[in-house]
Order: sequence, then structure tokens, then C-alpha cells
Amino acid sequence: MLQKINIPKIIGHRGAKGHAPENTIASFRKAKELGVTWVEFDVKETEDGVLIIMHDDELDRTTNGKGAIAKKNWAVIKELDAGSWFHSSFSNEKIPTLEETFLLLKELNMGANIEIKPCPGREERTAIAVGKAIKEKWPQELPPPLVSSFSMDSLVTVKKVYPNLIIGALFETLPDDWKKIILKVQAQTIHIDHEVVNAKMIQEMKDAGYPVLTYTVNDQKRARELFNIGVHSIFTDFPWKE
Repeated sequence: MLQKINIPKIIGHRGAKGHAPENTIASFRKAKELGVTWVEFDVKETEDGVLIIMHDDELDRTTNGKGAIAKKNWAVIKELDAGSWFHSSFSNEKIPTLEETFLLLKELNMGANIEIKPCPGREERTAIAVGKAIKEKWPQELPPPLVSSFSMDSLVTVKKVYPNLIIGALFETLPDDWKKIILKVQAQTIHIDHEVVNAKMIQEMKDAGYPVLTYTVNDQKRARELFNIGVHSIFTDFPWKE
């Protein structure tokens, strides 16, 4: 039985990635300021198992640190500057933990698409930790989160940990056996690159009962085209109030 889920049309990608350093408290606050009601963000683990909001496997691109996140303890990572790379006005912005982010979402009254982004080889371990965290600490005042991943192993695992979770399957392109995959991971939504979709494909997924969410759409004209062919929601670096 599919749960009913009310997903907004516009979702801020990694917060408001085009306006503030991605996957930070500042980025989530900016998304709220711009009028969106949901944000998407990525979760991975430090060496000592702390869940943090981070996209890359390496620290280099978005912090003043270097090297693999899977080999760094939280005590090191929490001291890093995750804002200056974007703009000096965000100097000393920190990498948030998943728990800190939950508290912020409660404060801002925002929903979320939580993407499990495991470091290599941690697909199950990270999924277990994320499932437990949501089960125990997700603010009950908020709508249930949508949990997605490119790792189908992570999705299968997180659903076992917390069967009530609403799952979204992430694809770069739509595989021929997508229906089989969707059933295996018990997904309720399909997330796919907007550049590969067409009206026929969208209709096929909708006819099978799956809302389609496309990433990453930074042009409002393109967003309208996608909505017109049946896309349910878009992820954007430059969120706007619909």
C-alpha cells in the first residue's frame, strides 16, 4: 500500500546551492527565505560514524580540508570551513550533522528529501544509520521525509530498518528493467535527470503510479516545460516560490 505523500513542485537542491554554500545551514535558511517548503540534501558518514550533510566523498571541493571523508573523524571535520570556497561572506560556515539539520528543519517548518550518499563500500552501513536516525529523531511535526539514493542496496537496507519510510529511486537514465528495480526497493517516486526525460517516458512512469521528480532544473522555462509533460517536482539550485 503506497503512502500518500504531498511533495511540493519546487525543491531546493542541497538547500539553495546557487545562492549559498551547498548542504549547509546557511543554504537551508536561504531556501526558506526564497519561499520553498522542502529542501534536498545528501548524507554520508565520518570515519567514526557521525552522519553529516555532504555530497562529495572528498573534502577538497567544498571545505578547506583535504582527503576522504570516510577516513576523517567528526572531531576533525567539525572544525572545517565549509563556506569560504563559495564566498567570503560565508567564512567559517560549518558542515552540519544530520541531527542538527533535523532541528533546523523543525525550526523552519520545512520538509526534506534525504539522499543517502554513502562513501564507497558503506552502502548498507550508512543506510542503517540514516534509517535509525529518521526513526528516532525526525521531527513529528513535519511531513514524513522522502528518502532517496542512487544506491539500490542502500534503499533496500533503509526500508528494512524503518519500513514506514517513503522511498525514491534515483537514476541517471531510466533502465530497461526500472519496474523490477522499483518494486525491489519499494520506491514510491522516481528521480531522474531532466535532460533524459521525454513526455512518453514520463507518462509511462505516471501510468505505473509513480510521480516523477527531475534534477537539476535551473531554468524556469525548462521547469514549466517539464511540468507540462507531467513531471511532478523539480530540484533546483535557484529555488523560487511557485
